[in-house]
Amino acid sequence: MGEDAKNLCVLGSTGSIGRTVLRVVRQYPDKYNVVVLAAHSSGDVLLEQASEFRPKVCALTDQGAALKYCGGFNKLGIELLAEEDCLPVVVAFTEVDSVVCAMSGVAGLAPMESAVRAGKEILFANKEALVAGGNYVMRQVRGKAVRFMPIDSEHSAIYQCLLAGKRDEVSSITLTASGGPFLRSSREEMHAATKEQVMAHPTWEMGPEVTVNSATMMNKALEVIEARFLFDLPPDKIRVVIHPQSIVHGFVEFVDGSAIAQLSKPDMALAVQYALTAPERLPGVVEPLDLTALGRLEFMEPDMELFPVLSYAYEALEGGWWEPVALNAINETLVGAFLRGEISFGTLLKLVCDCFEKRSKAAGGSGFSTDEPERLDDILKAHSVFRDFALSALDGH
Repeated sequence: MGEDAKNLCVLGSTGSIGRTVLRVVRQYPDKYNVVVLAAHSSGDVLLEQASEFRPKVCALTDQGAALKYCGGFNKLGIELLAEEDCLPVVVAFTEVDSVVCAMSGVAGLAPMESAVRAGKEILFANKEALVAGGNYVMRQVRGKAVRFMPIDSEHSAIYQCLLAGKRDEVSSITLTASGGPFLRSSREEMHAATKEQVMAHPTWEMGPEVTVNSATMMNKALEVIEARFLFDLPPDKIRVVIHPQSIVHGFVEFVDGSAIAQLSKPDMALAVQYALTAPERLPGVVEPLDLTALGRLEFMEPDMELFPVLSYAYEALEGGWWEPVALNAINETLVGAFLRGEISFGTLLKLVCDCFEKRSKAAGGSGFSTDEPERLDDILKAHSVFRDFALSALDGH
């Protein structure tokens, strides 16, 4: 570990993106020190990571898992924290330079806010936190002038492409989507799909929640909302195209008709490495492209009848601040039920649509203010309202 290396706190280190971050760190041990690793319940993986990277502190927010694995961390001489409330504390440690927000769900909002307030560099892949936090998070980011870098491949692509021109020269940005496992399926085939079919993504290796969201196209819907806040662009300047090969991750069209695209193999390590090193570019952990071996690249408009949730992103952005919160909370709750085997994929698709279309009914008399939120608790209260609304819809299914 280098004395002048950047000190990292990695939230969600045992997940797909967290492991990719550590893969890049492993490539450049003289540039990065891992001082905090945090996960929810994967104590075995966290223990292995701690043994290799020797952070000062680890956190397991599931207390049962923490009790099970605390002996292993004691043997390593590494302090293990076991409360969910510890995350906003560890991100603000003095020795932390950069916080990687790779945990999933709205639970990432509190530590993200704490890291911003502490003036830390933020490298984030927690789209749900930005979807729900929206303008609230970005106001704090601008107020503290912290470096706020995306490590999702699509938003990293747009970030890089925007460097080719001025903001007022941007005509539109385009996020690409693979189309997932049901791109060439009928609506009936999609609704009858098994869990095994849902989880068989054709081009990306991702965590279970993201894999399900990719199959429904909700992942892209959330990315549209994320892009609106991250890049401060109106929704009508944010487009989505289907690109099955997952080689072009995004492109920006400028007012002169030029389009600048970012291409690479479908591997999150490239976006992660760019976020860590930008504006410097170093030899990568991802092999370079061989375009001649690919043969061809396809692009097509998304089928809104097959993937109706994509249109919900634009509907949510046209409404009140709480509508993206509603979409995220409803989906997060119902995807969890699907992954636990409580509902079929067809039921998931139906209930997400039913619940979001009835969001105004759920919001009525809920007790949260429709004014722009001034506190994190306002956002979390709205999330709770729509989570409970989705849970009530599960009754009888």
